[in-house]
Amino acid sequence: MKRAILLVDHGSRRKLANEQLERMAELVAERVPDTIVHIAHMEIAEPDIAHGVDACVADGASEIVVHPFFLAPGNHSTNDIPRLVRETAARHPGLRVRVSEPLGPHPKLVDVILDRVDATGD
Repeated sequence: MKRAILLVDHGSRRKLANEQLERMAELVAERVPDTIVHIAHMEIAEPDIAHGVDACVADGASEIVVHPFFLAPGNHSTNDIPRLVRETAARHPGLRVRVSEPLGPHPKLVDVILDRVDATGD
Protein backbone atom coordinates (compact mmCIF):
# COMPACT_ATOMS: atom_id res chain seq x y z
CA MET A 1 0.00 0.00 0.00
CA LYS A 2 1.52 3.32 -1.09
CA ARG A 3 0.80 6.14 1.34
CA ALA A 4 0.44 9.82 0.56
CA ILE A 5 0.26 12.84 2.82
CA LEU A 6 -1.88 15.72 1.62
CA LEU A 7 -1.25 18.95 3.51
CA VAL A 8 -4.28 21.24 3.38
CA ASP A 9 -4.46 24.85 4.47
CA HIS A 10 -7.14 27.47 4.02
CA GLY A 11 -5.63 29.09 0.94
CA SER A 12 -4.83 32.75 0.49
CA ARG A 13 -4.81 35.49 -2.09
CA ARG A 14 -1.23 36.17 -0.93
CA LYS A 15 1.25 34.15 -2.95
CA LEU A 16 3.76 34.10 -0.08
CA ALA A 17 1.22 32.46 2.24
CA ASN A 18 0.50 29.70 -0.27
CA GLU A 19 4.20 29.20 -0.92
CA GLN A 20 4.75 28.45 2.76
CA LEU A 21 2.58 25.34 2.48
CA GLU A 22 4.67 24.27 -0.52
CA ARG A 23 7.83 24.70 1.56
CA MET A 24 6.30 22.68 4.40
CA ALA A 25 5.49 19.90 1.94
CA GLU A 26 9.11 19.90 0.78
CA LEU A 27 10.28 19.55 4.39
CA VAL A 28 7.85 16.69 5.04
CA ALA A 29 8.90 14.94 1.82
CA GLU A 30 12.56 15.17 2.86
CA ARG A 31 11.72 13.48 6.15
CA VAL A 32 9.64 10.67 4.57
CA PRO A 33 11.18 10.10 1.12
CA ASP A 34 9.14 6.95 0.43
CA THR A 35 5.85 8.80 0.89
CA ILE A 36 3.99 10.84 -1.71
CA VAL A 37 3.49 14.40 -0.45
CA HIS A 38 1.18 16.95 -2.04
CA ILE A 39 -0.57 20.14 -0.97
CA ALA A 40 -4.05 21.55 -1.40
CA HIS A 41 -5.90 24.65 -0.37
CA MET A 42 -9.43 24.46 0.97
CA GLU A 43 -10.47 27.51 -1.01
CA ILE A 44 -9.22 30.67 -2.79
CA ALA A 45 -6.00 29.15 -4.22
CA GLU A 46 -5.06 26.19 -6.37
CA PRO A 47 -4.66 23.29 -6.17
CA ASP A 48 -7.92 22.64 -4.40
CA ILE A 49 -8.60 19.50 -2.37
CA ALA A 50 -10.02 17.56 -5.32
CA HIS A 51 -6.88 18.23 -7.36
CA GLY A 52 -4.68 17.34 -4.38
CA VAL A 53 -6.41 13.98 -3.86
CA ASP A 54 -6.32 13.27 -7.59
CA ALA A 55 -2.58 14.10 -7.70
CA CYS A 56 -1.89 11.64 -4.88
CA VAL A 57 -3.82 8.91 -6.70
CA ALA A 58 -2.09 9.71 -10.00
CA ASP A 59 1.24 9.26 -8.22
CA GLY A 60 0.20 5.80 -7.06
CA ALA A 61 -1.29 6.35 -3.62
CA SER A 62 -3.75 3.79 -2.32
CA GLU A 63 -3.93 5.50 1.07
CA ILE A 64 -3.99 9.24 1.77
CA VAL A 65 -3.60 10.88 5.14
CA VAL A 66 -4.93 14.41 4.89
CA HIS A 67 -3.40 16.80 7.40
CA PRO A 68 -5.27 20.05 8.03
CA PHE A 69 -2.43 22.56 8.40
CA PHE A 70 -4.39 24.54 10.98
CA LEU A 71 -3.66 25.30 14.62
CA ALA A 72 -7.08 24.56 16.10
CA PRO A 73 -9.93 22.14 15.43
CA GLY A 74 -12.29 24.72 13.96
CA ASN A 75 -15.07 24.29 11.44
CA HIS A 76 -12.73 24.00 8.44
CA SER A 77 -10.56 21.26 9.92
CA THR A 78 -13.37 19.26 11.55
CA ASN A 79 -16.17 19.64 9.00
CA ASP A 80 -15.28 21.28 5.67
CA ILE A 81 -12.03 19.50 4.88
CA PRO A 82 -13.28 15.99 5.81
CA ARG A 83 -16.42 16.57 3.72
CA LEU A 84 -14.46 17.77 0.67
CA VAL A 85 -12.04 14.87 1.01
CA ARG A 86 -14.87 12.31 1.25
CA GLU A 87 -16.57 13.76 -1.82
CA THR A 88 -13.41 13.49 -3.90
CA ALA A 89 -12.33 10.10 -2.51
CA ALA A 90 -15.68 8.64 -3.59
CA ARG A 91 -14.44 8.97 -7.21
CA HIS A 92 -11.57 6.56 -6.41
CA PRO A 93 -12.92 3.13 -5.40
CA GLY A 94 -10.68 1.32 -2.94
CA LEU A 95 -8.84 4.47 -1.88
CA ARG A 96 -8.31 4.65 1.87
CA VAL A 97 -8.47 8.22 3.20
CA ARG A 98 -8.03 9.51 6.73
CA VAL A 99 -7.98 13.06 8.07
CA SER A 100 -5.55 13.77 10.91
CA GLU A 101 -6.02 16.22 13.74
CA PRO A 102 -4.80 19.80 13.19
CA LEU A 103 -1.59 20.93 14.87
CA GLY A 104 -3.18 21.92 18.17
CA PRO A 105 -1.26 22.49 21.39
CA HIS A 106 1.56 20.06 20.61
CA PRO A 107 4.64 20.27 22.88
CA LYS A 108 6.98 20.64 19.87
CA LEU A 109 5.15 23.82 18.88
CA VAL A 110 6.29 25.39 22.14
CA ASP A 111 9.86 25.24 20.80
CA VAL A 112 8.77 26.92 17.59
CA ILE A 113 6.93 29.66 19.46
CA LEU A 114 9.92 30.31 21.71
CA ASP A 115 12.27 30.40 18.69
CA ARG A 116 10.03 33.01 17.06
CA VAL A 117 9.81 35.02 20.28
CA ASP A 118 13.60 34.96 20.70
CA ALA A 119 14.05 35.99 17.06
CA THR A 120 12.26 39.28 17.72
CA GLY A 121 15.20 40.52 19.77
CA ASP A 122 14.99 43.03 22.57
